Amino acid sequence: MAGSIFGTLFRVSTFGESHGTALGAVIDGCPAGLPLSAEEIQAYLNRRKPGQSAFTTPRKEADTCEILSGVFEGKTLGTPIAVLVWNKDQHSADYQAIWDCYRPGHADFGFDRKFGFRDPRGGGRSSGRETIGRVIGGAIAAKLLAEFGIRAFAYVSAVGAIEAATFDEAICAENLLGMPDPEAAARAAAYLKEVMQARDSLGGTVSCRVTGMFPGLGEPVFDKLDAELAKAVMSIGAVKGVEFGDGFGVSTRRGSEDNDAFCPGQGGTEKKSNHAGGMLGGISDGSDILLRAAVKATPSIGSPQETVNKNGEPVTIEIQGRHDPTIMPRAAVVVESMVNLVLADLLLRNSVSTVEKLKRAAGRA
Repeated sequence: MAGSIFGTLFRVSTFGESHGTALGAVIDGCPAGLPLSAEEIQAYLNRRKPGQSAFTTPRKEADTCEILSGVFEGKTLGTPIAVLVWNKDQHSADYQAIWDCYRPGHADFGFDRKFGFRDPRGGGRSSGRETIGRVIGGAIAAKLLAEFGIRAFAYVSAVGAIEAATFDEAICAENLLGMPDPEAAARAAAYLKEVMQARDSLGGTVSCRVTGMFPGLGEPVFDKLDAELAKAVMSIGAVKGVEFGDGFGVSTRRGSEDNDAFCPGQGGTEKKSNHAGGMLGGISDGSDILLRAAVKATPSIGSPQETVNKNGEPVTIEIQGRHDPTIMPRAAVVVESMVNLVLADLLLRNSVSTVEKLKRAAGRA
């Protein structure tokens, strides 16, 4: 299976299956001398681990990480960083009744056709639990970005059709859905309880804002900053769409309405607005990067669904086991992690974009 490695210079390889022995990641290309601890990675993992509320799967996994290599006396060595998380509460028997069935909304059918077999234990490699490796890499990337004053923060801006109307980052930690608007969070929680009683699920929207950005990050052709971010976020299994800045709203405007005017600012040239979401021509313009990701409803639901088994025979299934009625509270940190990975990789690539930068790196400037 190809496609488990992400990045050019800051590279992350993820491994493991939902009901396998362990999951984790190997990060290659992280510069030496970066302060890093297991506790800092754990803080990221804690944001996505299961069993934290009535709105997440009751699977009880501590998701405690172990750094196996690449760090010595609290700093990175410049060598590959291997981080492991053990699976401890997998219930593979929950899938026995649908072992040979293709679950609607899942990767089962395509996976089986591509590889000639599949791991039916919770989806195997195509499970959302695969994102553990992404979050490990994203936590390390966040540490690198912090050295340059860059910070990404992702949050739940909508659950179903209920959208946050206000933004207060501190509020996200005060409600079970991770929304920045307390009133919207309360309405969303009440609606989600109704959906859960119907043995159904909900999706929503994750928004991410990157602050501290400087102009000049990204490439102008195929490796545009927004293109790289779109690929990264779209690689998350539940994400079905990504937009930047005002997104699809720009399609109805005139150029005079959509263009962001430049003006002198305290820190140099600035923009009066940010319809573009912090990128122009595939390169950062110094404004905050703004993106939104559309996340589909959890496909594992308890209500009856029609499908077929491996023999092509029609069957009706009711999925048992432990599943998220919505993944929104856990999805935000995965989006944030993928954004971090892109920015860290492009930051390293940017260091060789001119001869002068190379000279400074070599101490010859």
